[in-house]
Amino acid sequence: MVVLDIAIVNVALPSIAADLKFAPNNLQWVVTAYTLTYGGFLLLGGRLADLYGRRRIFIGAAAAFALASLACGLAQSESALIITRAIQGLTAAIMSPAALSIVISEFKEGKERNRAMGVWAGVSAGGAAVGVLLGGVLTQYLNWRWNFFVNLPIGAFIVFAAVQLLPHRIGEETKKIKLDLLGAILATGGLMSLVYGLSKAPNAGWNSPTVVGFITAAVLLLAVFLVNEKRSEHPLMPLSLFRIRNVLGGNLTAMAVASTIFSMFFFMTLYVQGVLGYSPVKTGLSFLPVSIIIGITSGLVSNVVNKIGYKPPLVAGAVLNGVGLYMLSHIKVDGSYWQDVFPGLAIFAVGLGMTFVSMTLAATTGVPKHISGLASGVLNTSQQVGGALGLAILSAVFVSTFNSDIANQVQPVAAQVHGYSNGLLVGVGLALSAVVVSSLLIKNNQAGTSEATKND
Repeated sequence: MVVLDIAIVNVALPSIAADLKFAPNNLQWVVTAYTLTYGGFLLLGGRLADLYGRRRIFIGAAAAFALASLACGLAQSESALIITRAIQGLTAAIMSPAALSIVISEFKEGKERNRAMGVWAGVSAGGAAVGVLLGGVLTQYLNWRWNFFVNLPIGAFIVFAAVQLLPHRIGEETKKIKLDLLGAILATGGLMSLVYGLSKAPNAGWNSPTVVGFITAAVLLLAVFLVNEKRSEHPLMPLSLFRIRNVLGGNLTAMAVASTIFSMFFFMTLYVQGVLGYSPVKTGLSFLPVSIIIGITSGLVSNVVNKIGYKPPLVAGAVLNGVGLYMLSHIKVDGSYWQDVFPGLAIFAVGLGMTFVSMTLAATTGVPKHISGLASGVLNTSQQVGGALGLAILSAVFVSTFNSDIANQVQPVAAQVHGYSNGLLVGVGLALSAVVVSSLLIKNNQAGTSEATKND
């Protein structure tokens, strides 16, 4: 529901703009408001689950997310939609790490957790593709408001199932520990400044005072946050977490992998709709194979990890991501879906299925149960920041290429495709950075040697 909601709204943006009479400069805030609060509050959300009960936090956040979705669907003005989208992102930031920490705590390291992570990874990685399809169907045949209303029955089912199935205590802190409020303010402010600065970079330029100002503020706030965490008696994010080598390597790899995912979906959605002329529904259907391939691959990899560990599929998956992006970079103005899009998309999807399972296992294996919510928040934050960073870099490459081609009197459509192609080629470099990081930092773990016991 969380991952899907990031993608589902993109398809509906033109309809939202027309219905609510959005000013052109404000439409981006429908997406930005959600990503800002989601990226900014993930660390705090993970820590809240550790301190105040994962079941309680998860159920409350799921119910709040559904209500925020209802408010989004009922919005009658651009300001109302932007505000409710920000609230929706906040509730998602609390719900998501609580959910992952429940999985980490309830399934023992080894075969049980590997299988559970296979399911988790398949759902997470496939959510964006399903979002594009569902968003297209709902927008074309019903109304953009149903892109939000669809969360109501899902949220109600989640709350009902959680009340029935989840135990009351799931490995939380047993000691009474105060929440590090200063750390929470610094981390949230720093992450929100970073995500906003990166989101503005493609249009405003990296030299823009706004971009430079927000990124500088983010660096300063996060630096003070780290100093505070080192001195705090009960830190929001104990820095000892990153002494676990695979946690560090897994998060850096997740950041690199996420930077390719966001950009690939962004560019290819624009190409399929704007150049190939697909309708919203047909565009969604064109990405459906991604979800199917990821689901199958994730299930297979969760079994393979039991035998060979999670490092080999992680490295191999990152290589396949790079290969898929390289193939997609050869798109043409007069191209076709089956020849120019599907082959690269399929290989990229196999790589995603392999990397999502293995990097999630790497980033959470060996983490003590009482801080698994925090570890989940850190992993989600790495993916969110990586996605924003990748999209900012690749969009800047696209804009630079497009402007250069237009100045040289290249046809606009050809300039667009050339820009997409160059952006995807830079994405190959980001995928290779995931290969390097995972190769150098991650220590292989076969069948889940239980470091968590030692750390506890």
